[in-house]
Amino acid sequence: MQKIKFILLRTTAAAAVFLLLLTGCKQDFLNTEPLDSISSEATWADGPLSQAFIFNVYSFLGYGGYEEQALASITDEAMFTHAGRNINTFTEGTEDPTNTGWMSGTYQWDNMYLAIRQANVAIDRLPTATFTDTELRDRLLGEAHFLRAYYYHQLARFYGGVPLIDRPYGLDEDYSVARNTWAETVDFIVADLDMAASLLDGKPETPGRATKLAAQALKSRILLYDASDVHQSELVSGIFSGYSNLDLVASPSGDRAAKWRAARDAAKAVVDAASGYKLDLSSPVSAEEGMQNYISIAMGGGSAVGDASAAIELIFQRTATPLYTVEDNWPLGGLHHGINNGPNGYHNWAGNTPIQQMVDDYEMMDGSTFDWDNPDHASAPYVDRDPRFYASVMYDGAGWKPRPSDVVGIDPVDQIQTGYYDDGNGGTINGVDTRESSIENWNGSRTHYYHRKFIDPDPALQDNQSSAQVIPWPFIRYTEAVLNYVEASIELGEEDVARDWLSRIRYRVGMPAVTDTGDALKERYRNERRIELAYEEHRYHDARRWLIAEETLGQIVQTIDIRATLKPGATPHVPYRYDTDVYDYTYTVVENTENETRTWDNKMFYRPITRDEINRNNLLVQNPLY
Repeated sequence: MQKIKFILLRTTAAAAVFLLLLTGCKQDFLNTEPLDSISSEATWADGPLSQAFIFNVYSFLGYGGYEEQALASITDEAMFTHAGRNINTFTEGTEDPTNTGWMSGTYQWDNMYLAIRQANVAIDRLPTATFTDTELRDRLLGEAHFLRAYYYHQLARFYGGVPLIDRPYGLDEDYSVARNTWAETVDFIVADLDMAASLLDGKPETPGRATKLAAQALKSRILLYDASDVHQSELVSGIFSGYSNLDLVASPSGDRAAKWRAARDAAKAVVDAASGYKLDLSSPVSAEEGMQNYISIAMGGGSAVGDASAAIELIFQRTATPLYTVEDNWPLGGLHHGINNGPNGYHNWAGNTPIQQMVDDYEMMDGSTFDWDNPDHASAPYVDRDPRFYASVMYDGAGWKPRPSDVVGIDPVDQIQTGYYDDGNGGTINGVDTRESSIENWNGSRTHYYHRKFIDPDPALQDNQSSAQVIPWPFIRYTEAVLNYVEASIELGEEDVARDWLSRIRYRVGMPAVTDTGDALKERYRNERRIELAYEEHRYHDARRWLIAEETLGQIVQTIDIRATLKPGATPHVPYRYDTDVYDYTYTVVENTENETRTWDNKMFYRPITRDEINRNNLLVQNPLY
């Protein structure tokens, strides 16, 4: 009980400090009732204070995906460069309730329940709030329902069914609560989102805050998950053999088509409510325009809810705002993200680097599959690929920003160098962005690629450590809802609809129309979702819900070894620069187990509930296979 009291008091203190900061300039603030209780009457008698309380509930969103360690690095999108971060505890399948691997605060059990408690307080008090602005009251109540649903959905997709607590508990109550079933958890989230959509209908829209459309879009996501393979008892009973509480993670056998129809209809409501960013094209744009379109989306371009344009890409985003910035160093302009992930030759840290499995899944420009057994592909693997590849991945020879002053002498032409090059005298020049570089070699990529998506390409930001535009994190974007609609349509046999919308997504980036049918269409869709939503924290969940984790997430990390040898009679460039007229390049795929030897264990479909949480609540049932 003592620890629970500490958590509640910590929450109270945080809220009080937050409210004090926001209202410090009000002359009458010192005359209000002290905020020594999270449910202070003063809070709910004042519109701005009530709004400040809701902003504190938003703060649990954290950085979104702009953290030093990314969820991508425990999937087949990326690997984390630096050892000792407890990532391998998870990727090697050794995680257990007493020794959990790295977990972001955006889905940690205890952190999400702190957020849910805050939302519950607001939902409990706002209906009887005494301030007079009823439109604001209803908007804040709608936001509280949305945020509670969002945090429960975070718990559900990492843990399955969870205890559903719908009111703020007092200090002396019994906190022992059993887990609800998966089906009950989904129903609760959907009910919250329906309530949020109703309350937010017609209300003002502000980027970074919940809206009716955001509630509808999140509903489409959770219903898509509910219809997916991993949550069907008949499909996972063998995977979780011997687990007697299967209803905690899967629904009983029933009308699965009805689940797909519910997911389709929820997604279609979002698709019909707006028009997406450049999704009205009837043929592919040029490759260059396609790349720029995708960069624009990653930079928060196009438009978002709250903009005047009818086209919407960002439906719910994490943006910089003085209202609910959780920390002062929120990564403005994606700068922090650039420092975390950019090349060491720019004094960046190479944190989450793309792996070869991800690179290989980008199609050729004609829509064919990249194939190392194709001599043309193998000799020039970075030529004529899906334009989204060039917008998302830095590879050997790719152009980037001007080098910092202390590096420009090594690379005056601003090309990524992740290979090893013939110096013409029997020796080798180590690329400036390799781990053997003379520039911060400890921050070099182990995969010989770097992350580009979400990093501001402004050439004035050489080291990603200067001020720049705000780059929001896309919690939910319109194209995800379109992809949800496509997936449900495929499962219901509505292939024409699926092909049409997949083609629109591809036209926007310069890729050809989809003509596949049957299983080939499903595979095309899955790869399209992988590429379009790369590094946006979807792959972790998608590979699990499709039951393909063993053959995707559980494989040893593959990287690339790049060698350049002088052509006969050629003179090497000094300093080196990429040039196919002077050098012959060879590319060899190699496995990397320096930091982790990835494997798959079926327990990894869900994260374990920690031993501490189970000790605090003896009604909790552990997830399968732990």
